[in-house]
Amino acid sequence: MATPASNVEVESNIEVQAVCYVYPNDEQETERLDIMHKLTEVTLGGKLNLAPIPEKPKRILDIGTGDRYPDAEILGNDLSPIQPKWVPPNVRFEVDDVEQDWAYHQPFDFIHCRMMGNGIRDWPKLNRQCFENTKPGGWVEFIDLDLNWTSPDGSLKEEHASKRFNNEFIKASRDTNIEPCPGLYLEGWMKDAGFQGVQAEKFVWPVGTWPKDKHLKEVGAWNYLQIMEGLEGFTYALFTRHLGYSKAEVEVICANIRKEMKDPKMHAMFHLHVAYGQKPEAATTAS
Repeated sequence: MATPASNVEVESNIEVQAVCYVYPNDEQETERLDIMHKLTEVTLGGKLNLAPIPEKPKRILDIGTGDRYPDAEILGNDLSPIQPKWVPPNVRFEVDDVEQDWAYHQPFDFIHCRMMGNGIRDWPKLNRQCFENTKPGGWVEFIDLDLNWTSPDGSLKEEHASKRFNNEFIKASRDTNIEPCPGLYLEGWMKDAGFQGVQAEKFVWPVGTWPKDKHLKEVGAWNYLQIMEGLEGFTYALFTRHLGYSKAEVEVICANIRKEMKDPKMHAMFHLHVAYGQKPEAATTAS
């Protein structure tokens, strides 16, 4: 199941995981992920999860999120070794590929999977493995994006560089068997896997501080920051490997996007989705 931690390639001075993950794997990306953590926390009103899990869960599998349960045994899973050097004593990390067959010996009270879009090829299998490795009565939560950029007032048009980029990014991802908008399907995948009482919520992620609403303005500020921090990193691998763009062409695309996103009349946005459900009490766990 394990994937070698050294399995990376360098793409235009940006480290990219050389498995199926097309985002960078370097210090700048780690910083962007810290911004994403804050962005998600602000979006959810200071929470890390929405599932009504017990106050003191005993065992948690954490796929791409954070720790706020000091009494629980928390296992963090990632494809590469980018974890902090200092972690709480109840947390340990493993470098593994969650798409391979799981071999955990004990089930979990809570499995939390966040922002795994563009890293998962078989979402139904991931949902099944989560179901099989959750205790009866335990909870699983997925948090992910619908990366289709829109605008509430038509200010983002098909001819804009940002929208052309967005359309090409989504198509190229799907051409490589990666679903870039998994948020749309989280609820259905969870129900198909057998979870009961599945709840789904949808949140607006503005790009920039254009909303009048104070909360959305803060969300938009953090979202703008993470996009500007990671724009080239999102683009290089997918656009050069799969769409045939040159490095210079990618740089022009990114420059045009930055210019458009600085325009206060541009009201771009996309959506964050959260889905959570419970394993039935009568269900069995994986042996």
